[in-house]
Amino acid sequence: MNVIKYRSLKEYWDKHPQTQKSLKFWHAVIRKAQWQSMNDVQQAFSKCKTLNNERVHFEVAGGDFRLIAAFDFSSQTCWIQFSGTHTEYDRIDALSVHRF
Repeated sequence: MNVIKYRSLKEYWDKHPQTQKSLKFWHAVIRKAQWQSMNDVQQAFSKCKTLNNERVHFEVAGGDFRLIAAFDFSSQTCWIQFSGTHTEYDRIDALSVHRF
């Protein structure tokens, strides 16, 4: 899959070094994936939560941080919509946020 807004991911782990290992792993898995459905995402990341037909939230760095990504399986594209702390995640609308 093609990851849109990778730069924002890198900028985030530069500001929050404790997320770097998790985010790099997440990115490596997504880049190699050729998923066709949310079921494929769930199989790769068992702790992720499907929010709707295109959005998923992932736990980062042991659950202290969250990442929201939107997927278009037909174009094999993943858009990073949000990364933040668990507290910041609780303050946003996960279905409409477009932080980046």
